[in-house]
Amino acid sequence: MARRFLWVVAGLVVLVLAGALAYRLFQAELMEAYFVPTAKFEETAAPPAPSAYADRAMWIARPDIPGNAALWVPEGFTATDAPQASVFFIHPTSFLDGSRWNAPLDDKDSQDRAALFVRSQASAFNDVGAIWAPKYRQATFGAFLTTKEDAERALDFAYRDVVAAFDQFVKEAPADRPIILAAHSQGSLHLTRLLAERIAGTPLADRIAAAYVIGWPVSLTTDIQALGLPACESAGQPGCVVSWQSFGEPADPKMVTDVYDASVAPDGRSRAGTPMLCVNPLTGNAGDSAEASADLGTLIPNADLTGAELRPGAVPARCDVRGFLLIGENPPELGPYVLPGNNYHVFDYALFWANIRADAAARLAAFVAR
Repeated sequence: MARRFLWVVAGLVVLVLAGALAYRLFQAELMEAYFVPTAKFEETAAPPAPSAYADRAMWIARPDIPGNAALWVPEGFTATDAPQASVFFIHPTSFLDGSRWNAPLDDKDSQDRAALFVRSQASAFNDVGAIWAPKYRQATFGAFLTTKEDAERALDFAYRDVVAAFDQFVKEAPADRPIILAAHSQGSLHLTRLLAERIAGTPLADRIAAAYVIGWPVSLTTDIQALGLPACESAGQPGCVVSWQSFGEPADPKMVTDVYDASVAPDGRSRAGTPMLCVNPLTGNAGDSAEASADLGTLIPNADLTGAELRPGAVPARCDVRGFLLIGENPPELGPYVLPGNNYHVFDYALFWANIRADAAARLAAFVAR
């Protein structure tokens, strides 16, 4: 599912990071020819030991990096100087190069883009926790356009970096603090695997205040049990999984559902027809709806995505029967980055930035109080 599902959001990187290319003009074959590496996958360097992430240079954000990207806030907000939690954030795809399968850690373009993602997404949590956002040798964008075995190897390679970073995070983050996990897109793919393989059934699971698996489908029937945490059902519920996928209306999620319905879960069960987890970020409740008056603030980005103003009351939101989050027919103008089918994937965090901030604070408070 990993390779095939991200074909759905392939346009994300093309549109957002490659100069707003005309996605509709691309056929799958042309995209594959341009972005999928022709070279054979090679492990040019072994996955790092966790101790490699003791080096601050291996992180985009961590508490001992002054002025890091995760500390950004819009006007009227401040980052906490007394964190209650530790936040581990995995950024989405920012590497476009079709000449290799995994991003080098010294690739300036992809690291600059990754820092922008950390700034606009991870910053939502900076009033409740100290944020740790690792660099990792992410799979290239083209890895999600092909069924080649090399693509799977690239994803596995990227995941091993994430594991090494997480192990160091656990070692260094204060042991008496709760943990918030958060990610987007490729990052959320890695987070689901991290939850299933490294956290579920371990003492670490008892420290997770919330897990934000955003921009990635989580089947309530086949997936949630493997993650070791329940799906969030109500506002302020601690120790659970939050997920949504944003669409304007009229929505055409066929590109998502076609791939999702053809996929199988890790235990071999089909996902066909199964509902996806949809936690409404405006309310914190699963499966409900809210008017735009519940929107505490949407980030409206500037042209180069380096800054944004916060606008309250900008969008309504409702979970449909299948599990997609619908934001109405007249969302704010966010630039030329909306994907076909009215898919607002790139704005999953920006649309609800202030509500995510409040949601994390509420779930953390309930976690500490229980």
